[in-house]
Amino acid sequence: MRIAITGSTGLIGKALVRSLRADGHEVVRFVRRTPAAPDEAAWDPRRGHVDPAGLAGCGAVVHLAGAGVGEHRWTEAYKKEIRDSRVDGTDAMARAVAALDEPPAVFVSGSAIGYYGDTGDRAVDEDAPAGQGFLPQVCVEWEAAAAPAQDAGVRTVFARTGLVVAAEGGAWGKLFPIFRAGMGGRLGNGRQYWSFISMHDEIAALRHIIDTPQLSGPVNLTAPEPLTNREVTAAMGRVLHRPTLFPVPAPVMRAVLGEFAQDVVGSQRVRPARLLESGFVFRYPGIDQAIRAALG
Repeated sequence: MRIAITGSTGLIGKALVRSLRADGHEVVRFVRRTPAAPDEAAWDPRRGHVDPAGLAGCGAVVHLAGAGVGEHRWTEAYKKEIRDSRVDGTDAMARAVAALDEPPAVFVSGSAIGYYGDTGDRAVDEDAPAGQGFLPQVCVEWEAAAAPAQDAGVRTVFARTGLVVAAEGGAWGKLFPIFRAGMGGRLGNGRQYWSFISMHDEIAALRHIIDTPQLSGPVNLTAPEPLTNREVTAAMGRVLHRPTLFPVPAPVMRAVLGEFAQDVVGSQRVRPARLLESGFVFRYPGIDQAIRAALG
């Protein structure tokens, strides 16, 4: 299959490209510069431009592009960048897909479990409403921007990804060096739920979405059972054979991270109901397994 991908230089995008190519799929990577390789196509999400030649003949489009949520302190300018990079990019790609004479069978649009906001101890699945705050509002607008593809009859899936356990990037990429140095510990009171997923299962789930016609709308990409930050911290200590004695108080995180701290100490107990109902089988459902897989 010919598959177009945005965000191919990101943590998940790079892994997805490798996986698809290893199985013989043709991948077209959309880039925001002048294409420099035969497998690249141009797009400019700010101007709403997408090269239709890059989409021609594609059976699937996977849209993962967006500014990193945890890359910078949340100034008003960077919050605008987070929002615009998702909403404008999704709108541009969805419109381009809808305009094709022969559109792809599926448009997989990246989203996040930030949609649900802070759920506390309450477990939620895809039927739960959006939460309150900046990230939930971004997710609502982000998903709504895919309407042109949906209205054109293209099966559209919102891949609401949790915390990906990976050593090479994302939140866990920042945690591993700290825990390896024996400086890791719970964040805040440690009672907040973390909905994690191994990188292997994240990529397998995205490919399952592409290959499963009955899946549409929101699909949570998280392991079956979320754990508290305290439990995750203990697992990191077990797997890395390091002490976890240094909790980071919530006020310190707020001083360092600003508004983003509320999402670090907030609780999201999210379950992947639709993924499980569709027959997806996790290879690394437990946190110890996911951590070892990331290190392996």
